[in-house]
Amino acid sequence: MFDKAIIHGKIWIEDQFTISNIYINNDKIVDISHEVKDAKEIVNAKNQLVIPGLIDPHVHFNLDLGRIHSKDGFTSGSRQAAYGGMVVYIDFLDPVDNPEDLEKAYLKRKSQVDKSYCDYFFHATIKNPQCDLEDFVKKMLSLNIHSLKLFTTYSDSNRRTYDHQIIELLKLSKKYGFLLLAHIEDDSIINMEEDYQYSDLLKSRPSISEENEAIKLASYVEKYGGYLYMVHLSSGRTLEKLVSKYSHILNQNFFIESCPHYFSFSHDDLLGEDGYLYTLAPPLRTKEEQKLLKKLINNVYTIGTDHCAFNIEDKKKNHLKEIPLGIGGIEHSFDIMYHLFNEDSINKMSKNISILYDKLKFYGQIKVGNFANLFIYQIGDASIQNHHGETNYDLYLGKKSNGFLTHLLLRGQWVIKNKVLLDAIGKEL
Repeated sequence: MFDKAIIHGKIWIEDQFTISNIYINNDKIVDISHEVKDAKEIVNAKNQLVIPGLIDPHVHFNLDLGRIHSKDGFTSGSRQAAYGGMVVYIDFLDPVDNPEDLEKAYLKRKSQVDKSYCDYFFHATIKNPQCDLEDFVKKMLSLNIHSLKLFTTYSDSNRRTYDHQIIELLKLSKKYGFLLLAHIEDDSIINMEEDYQYSDLLKSRPSISEENEAIKLASYVEKYGGYLYMVHLSSGRTLEKLVSKYSHILNQNFFIESCPHYFSFSHDDLLGEDGYLYTLAPPLRTKEEQKLLKKLINNVYTIGTDHCAFNIEDKKKNHLKEIPLGIGGIEHSFDIMYHLFNEDSINKMSKNISILYDKLKFYGQIKVGNFANLFIYQIGDASIQNHHGETNYDLYLGKKSNGFLTHLLLRGQWVIKNKVLLDAIGKEL
């Protein structure tokens, strides 16, 4: 007799849905069969989707911006993640410029996780490095961290990594097999005037900044090799250029992540009275760029939320430079993407991410031997009604969805059962 059985569900297996039954012992999937078998606990998932537990590769919980912190810590952030069908999220260490501070940043971040409803781990983050880069990479790997984020901008806050350093890091990523993440905007084009308001965000950070820098970094990947992952691609024009010039390395050596907000909102939203609520970086783009992004969705490898949530009063400022950039969204990511793209969205939020990280080799797919990480989703016309975070607004409320979460299983244990949140069993991977 099995510990648990999920029967009659429409299961996402090998990139398609099939009606079958999943059997679980302890924390693993041990059988998938059309035959109904005995189990101690049986969940009838008839007329529901059974999807691999989702993975968010890009979140910012308890982000310290100096003058302000993002509102969701690891408890509330992971609670929202669970309600969004997530079983894993990847957060970031604070940016550092040397190996000694990298270890301190890791220990600090690790200590900030009070409890988590999902499993998690961290990307390292480098800023304007003042060290031997190979020493930095070796320290990172010794901490069991296999991904490193850099910024091509933010020179004003000493966070920029320069081209010769990026080239060296690409060579090191090839040598050591780690993933190099990049926030990609041309620092020389970004301009923050003292009198800019929130409606000037696109003027401050124009699309050409992302487009030019992405093409340049793709050329580096083509020339020097390595593994580069572009976080939060925002513009369809950028993607169109990358597909046109570098399709031979896209999502093989140069991976593309985008975010639900770039498919849901546009620059037009920045022009309203509450436009300050839509401020983030890179900014929301024009309707035309969004339309092109949707058209080219098959070239986007992963979806990350870049969840970084603030309250209304944090963002309601007179000048753009005073506004913390970022919005929430981890709870609604699947609702939004599945409504827009149906099953084309699933692998971008599960399997594709698991392929990039050795820590996730037993996550991201429903198959025998993998962890029993299952997201059960009731299909039907619906809209987003709930918000389980700490902020006092949510831009996604009222948006249409194709259903709602009913159950979430993490390593064979219920995190959410019949829409009720249970114990926080998440651990660091």
